[in-house]
Amino acid sequence: MSVYYYEPFYNFDRLLDAFGSRPIGQQLTAPNDPTTSVFRPKMDLHEDATKNSVTATFELPGLKKEDVQIDVHDGRLTISGEVKTSSEHEEEGYAVRERKYGKFSRMLRLPQGVKEEEIKASFESGLLTVTFPKAAPETAPKKITIS
Repeated sequence: MSVYYYEPFYNFDRLLDAFGSRPIGQQLTAPNDPTTSVFRPKMDLHEDATKNSVTATFELPGLKKEDVQIDVHDGRLTISGEVKTSSEHEEEGYAVRERKYGKFSRMLRLPQGVKEEEIKASFESGLLTVTFPKAAPETAPKKITIS
């Protein structure tokens, strides 16, 4: 049997230490500190020259497609949603708690020449794949007549 020492104010003290020791103007969250960081989906971005498209793949483990919203506005794609806490266990009693919960949002500026009305998305096994078809590049320069 393992013995766990419980310190009820550990997270509170740690947060105060992080707040007091940071330089003015820096963000409060430490990059690899699970107690103060927020869920941010990881993303891969791939351009396929043969299909003339760009594909973004987001890792969203444990979410359903109903929990995710996709918006396109002013040349920006925004993926947002919420990772809900598990109601399986009570708040007290955790020895280790590394999973992150809460609302998230990830914005991506769309590449030049993307057809916004033809963007498609699919969600399978915790992976959201968004495909952006690009307009065919113009091969010849456009001639403008002088009036």
